[in-house]
Amino acid sequence: MHTDLPPTGHPLADTVARFAWLIPVLPLLGFLANGFLSLHAAATPGPADPSAGGNHHGDHGGHAAAHHDHGHEDGHHAERHPAAGFVSLIGPGVLLAAFGLTIAVFFAMRGAGEGMHAPFVMTLFQWMPTGSLSLDVAFQLDQLSMVMMLIITGIGTLIHLFSVGYMQDDPGYPRFFAYLNLFVFFMLILVMGASYPLMFVGWEGVGLCSYLLIGFWFSEQANADAGKKAFIMNRIGDFGMLVAMFLLFANLGTLSYEGVRAGAAELVFGGALVTAICLFLFLGATGKSAQIPLFVWLPDAMAGPTPVSALIHAATMVTAGVYMIARSATLFSLAPVAQLTVAVVGVLTAVFAATIGLKQWDIKKVLAYSTVSQLGYMFVGVGVGAYTAGVFHLMTHAFFKALLFLGSGSVIYAMHCAYHATHNYADAQDMRNMGGLKAFMPVTATLMWIATLAIAGIPPLSGFVSKDEILAAVFARTHHSTLAEATWLGIPGSVVLYGIYALGLAAALMTAVYMTRMMLYTFHGPNRTGEAERPHLAEAPWIMTGPLVVLGILSAVGGFVNLPKLFGGGMAEILHHWLEPVVGEATLQVTLGETPHLSHATEYALIGTAVAIAVIGIALAWTRCKPAALVPAAEAPAEVGLEKTLANKWYVDEAYDRAVVQPTLGVSRTVLWKGLDTGVIDGLFVNGSAYLMRGLGWVGSQLQTGRVGTYAWVLVLGAVAILSAFSFR
Repeated sequence: MHTDLPPTGHPLADTVARFAWLIPVLPLLGFLANGFLSLHAAATPGPADPSAGGNHHGDHGGHAAAHHDHGHEDGHHAERHPAAGFVSLIGPGVLLAAFGLTIAVFFAMRGAGEGMHAPFVMTLFQWMPTGSLSLDVAFQLDQLSMVMMLIITGIGTLIHLFSVGYMQDDPGYPRFFAYLNLFVFFMLILVMGASYPLMFVGWEGVGLCSYLLIGFWFSEQANADAGKKAFIMNRIGDFGMLVAMFLLFANLGTLSYEGVRAGAAELVFGGALVTAICLFLFLGATGKSAQIPLFVWLPDAMAGPTPVSALIHAATMVTAGVYMIARSATLFSLAPVAQLTVAVVGVLTAVFAATIGLKQWDIKKVLAYSTVSQLGYMFVGVGVGAYTAGVFHLMTHAFFKALLFLGSGSVIYAMHCAYHATHNYADAQDMRNMGGLKAFMPVTATLMWIATLAIAGIPPLSGFVSKDEILAAVFARTHHSTLAEATWLGIPGSVVLYGIYALGLAAALMTAVYMTRMMLYTFHGPNRTGEAERPHLAEAPWIMTGPLVVLGILSAVGGFVNLPKLFGGGMAEILHHWLEPVVGEATLQVTLGETPHLSHATEYALIGTAVAIAVIGIALAWTRCKPAALVPAAEAPAEVGLEKTLANKWYVDEAYDRAVVQPTLGVSRTVLWKGLDTGVIDGLFVNGSAYLMRGLGWVGSQLQTGRVGTYAWVLVLGAVAILSAFSFR
C-alpha cells in the first residue's frame, strides 16, 4: 500500500487528506487486536464465551429466562472478561482516532474552497488489472463521502463508548468489539470507495457483520435465525446490484463513479437501459435499507445487543441504500420512471411500517419499525431528485434514532438490573412492564423526549427541518419537473407526486402517535415493574448516559445545518451548498434546469400543515393512551381484531412462510430429497445397482448346484445343442 501518495494537482493532495486511507484502517486494526484477545482468552481460564455453548440469554421477549441483552449471566454477575480492560481502550479508541482524522480531513476539504468541485481520488493499489476491466482499490473524497464518514465515525464512536458500559459483563466482550470495529471498517469502505465494485465489497462486508452481530448470542435459536434471515434477505437485494454493475460495464465500459458520471451522457434519457440499471440498483437498496418487500429482516435485527441495533439502524448499514442512490444521482436523474418507483415504494414503506409501530409492545420493536418508516422518507427524498433532502434526513435520523435506541438500551439495562436483583423473569423490554420510569431515570427520559419530538416533527428540532424539506420537495416537483411530465404505470407523474405527499403526511401523523405512545407507556403513569423491583431502578452509568447527552444536543440543533431560506438568512441551506458539487447537476436535471421555487405563502402553508400533523398526532396519543389503565404484560388480555393484526405485523412473515418458505421446503422434501436423492440416487443408482448385482449373483448361484447328475445332464444338453446346430446348418 502506498502511504505517501504522489501529488496529483488536487488541492487536497498535499494536506492531511492524503492520509485518509488510515480512517478505515484504524477500525480494521481494532478488529484484529480485539479478535486476537478474544481468541487468546478462549485458551485461558476465564468466563465462558457463548460460542462454547454456555447458558447466555438474549434480549428477545418471550424467553423463559431473564430478558436482557447486556451480558449478565442469569442469577449472578458474570466475571468480567480478563481482556476487558484492553478491549475497552482499543474498541472505542480506534473509532475516536478515526473520527479525529475525519474531522481533520473535513477542515482540509473546507479549506480547499472552489477546488473541491472535483473529487480527490487516491489510488492505493491495483486490484483487478484484467485488460478490459481494470479496477483499483481507490478512495474518493468528496462532499457526499465526507458527510457519511463524519456520521459513521462520530455516531460510531458514541455507540462504542455506550457499549463499554452496556456489554461490560458479557463473556463475549472482545468478540463483540471485534465485530463492531469490523462493521465500521466495511461501512467506511462502502462510502469511501471510488467505484461500484469497491462499494460492493463494503456492501457485502456490512452484510456479513450484521449476520455476526444480530446473531451475537447464537446459542439461542431465535437469535441465530434472525442473523440468517438478515443475511438471506440481503442476498436477494445484492443480486440486483450485481446485475446493475454488469449492465454498467457492458454499456459504459467502466465501474468507477467518475467514469460512470462521464459516460452517463451516452445514455438515452428515460430509456429502457438506464431505467433498468436504476431499478436493479434500487433492488439492491431495497434489501440493504429494508424497503417493501425486503423489509422483514430489520425488525428481527433486534435479536442483537441494543448497541448493534443503534449502529445498524442509525449510523451505518440501513442507510447504505440511500447513499448509493445519492451517489448514483446522475443515473437516476435520467430515469424518471425509476425515480417515481423509488419514491412510491419509499412512501408505501413509510406508511406500512408506521401502522405496525402503532401496536408494538417491545420498546425496541417500536423503534425498529420507526426506522423502516423513516428510511421510506429518505427514499422519497432521493426518489424525487431532492438528493440533499434525503441525505439531510439520513443525517438527522442518525442523531435522534441513535439516541432513541441507546436510550432504550439504558431503560432495558435498568429494567434488567431490577429484575436481576429480585430474580424476576418478566420481559424487560415490554412497555407494559415499565411505566413511571421518569422518576427513576429523569435524564434518559428528558433526552428521549427530545428525540421523540424531533422524529415527530416538532420545530425547531432536527427531524422537523429534514422531514419538512422532503415533503416540500415532493410538493414542489408536482409541476415543472421531469417527474411531473412522466407517467408511472399509466398514471401522470404529478398525480403520483400528490399521492406521495398525502401519504407522507399520513406517515408523519402515525409517527407522532406511536412515538408519543411509547414515551407515555415507558416513562409516565404508574410504575408497573413491581414493588420489589422499584428500589433497584436507576439511571445507567455515565459511560452510557454521556453519549446520550451528546446525541440529545445533536438531535436538538442538527437541523440548523440546512435551514430553509425562509428562516435561515445567512445560515440557510448550508448542507445544500456543501453537496452541490456532487448532486447539484443531477438535481437541476430533475427540475428542468431551474431551482424549485415555492411562494412564501405556499411554504408557510406546507410548514403549518406539517406542524399541525405532528401536534395532532401527539395530542391524539396523549388523549387515547392511558398509562394508568395499563396492566403488566403477564396480566394483559390478548389483542383482537385490527389490534391483533397490527401486533402480528400484518402477518407478513406468515405470508412469506406460506408463499415462499413452505413451498420451498415442500419441493425440497418431495422432489429433491424423496424424489431425486432417495428415489433416483439412492433407489435407482445406489440400491438399484446393488439389486442388479444381487440378481446376477443369484442367477450364477443357480448354475452351481453341486450335484454331479445335474452337471452331466447340462453337459449332454449342451452337446446335443451344438450337434443340432451343425446338423441344421
